[in-house]
Amino acid sequence: MKIEPIAAALESLSIKGNTRKILTSAKGEVFTQKKAREYAELGDLVIICGHYEGVDERVAEHLVDEEVRIGDYVLTGGEPAVAVIVDAVTRLIPGVLGNEESNVDESHAEEGQLGFPQYTRPEVFQDWSVPEILLKGNHKEINEWRKRKKKS
Repeated sequence: MKIEPIAAALESLSIKGNTRKILTSAKGEVFTQKKAREYAELGDLVIICGHYEGVDERVAEHLVDEEVRIGDYVLTGGEPAVAVIVDAVTRLIPGVLGNEESNVDESHAEEGQLGFPQYTRPEVFQDWSVPEILLKGNHKEINEWRKRKKKS
């Protein structure tokens, strides 16, 4: 993608101080939950993405603050990466989720923290049972079980 339309688009924005301009790029830093939290604290986030081969290198060198990638694989364009970034950041903005506690103790809340197993009803399906501790209603024991089961 040519630099001129990207520069013109950026110039047309009324960019304030607490704004970050990022470019999705195969050579960028990996996007993480920590990065999502950083972006959620910003006043504005401007994301530029390429399509097929990407954008003029001068965009990365002169017009954006950083480059990010969502993984080590190739997409036909940056649009799916932008959707991932927007979703991960948006859910961290106060008021977006119905319950403010929903994103506190979840996968990736801390670096290296993966999720604990989830179970639903029925209690037994094809001889596969929900762990007994989850059926007792003791929230302290359940929380301790969850902490033990989190994968790191």
